[in-house]
Amino acid sequence: MFTVESISIRYEQKNVIRNFSFTVNPGEIVSIIGPNGSGKSTLLKAVARHIPYYEGSVELEGTNLKAMSPKQVARKMCMLSQKNQAPSDMTVIDLIAYGRYPHKKWFEKLNDEDREIIQWALEKTHLTAYQDRTVASLSGGESQRAWIAMALAQRPKILLLDEPTTYLDISHQHEVLELIRELNRDMGMTIVMVLHDLNQASRYSDNIVVVQAGEKALCGKPNQVMTTDMIRQVYRMDAEIQYILSEQKPRIHLLSTAR
Repeated sequence: MFTVESISIRYEQKNVIRNFSFTVNPGEIVSIIGPNGSGKSTLLKAVARHIPYYEGSVELEGTNLKAMSPKQVARKMCMLSQKNQAPSDMTVIDLIAYGRYPHKKWFEKLNDEDREIIQWALEKTHLTAYQDRTVASLSGGESQRAWIAMALAQRPKILLLDEPTTYLDISHQHEVLELIRELNRDMGMTIVMVLHDLNQASRYSDNIVVVQAGEKALCGKPNQVMTTDMIRQVYRMDAEIQYILSEQKPRIHLLSTAR
């Protein structure tokens, strides 16, 4: 159980997230959506302890994250940002090895168990053939998979992803989202991600949290959240909603700016 309770975040005396609460159950995929500037990424960074919040609490399995050391948090939760950068000469396998450091003492070397986990992460992300390539030489989709492999080597229970499909073309977006779904399905990994694309959020999420101007507008299953009223009120767009029988998930067709 992962719980965000009434957190508020302030930048330069301005409230950007106000009294925000939501719960993520083990093994769920939860997407955070909302217009640009609504506070989605800020909320995720605060949940990951990358930025402070001045009110409320974030609890993982009943323990307040502020009471945990950075290493303790890293063993349970990992966040990947929108744009991740590695040194130009770093290989894929060296990047993935960084995921083992939360489990090591200072200057402790990798052992056979660590190397097995690194190879497992390569296999899970379909990157075994790329392990000796530099990260800089990879395509956008391959690079994103390499960073996800690094997160997997960390063996977290929760993976936080800030717009994982940003900067990717359509095919690579699909590739990364299918990998995320595979990790959730096969490993029971809990995923919380910020997404821009409403149809991607609808298709790949168990639950969706809608952020509007720093506040929670809605939270629920895709067929509860993805309504014409929500899209009009939050995005100022008119839309049609279609249900695909094979998926039982709403598909959104944006029509025009709402008047």
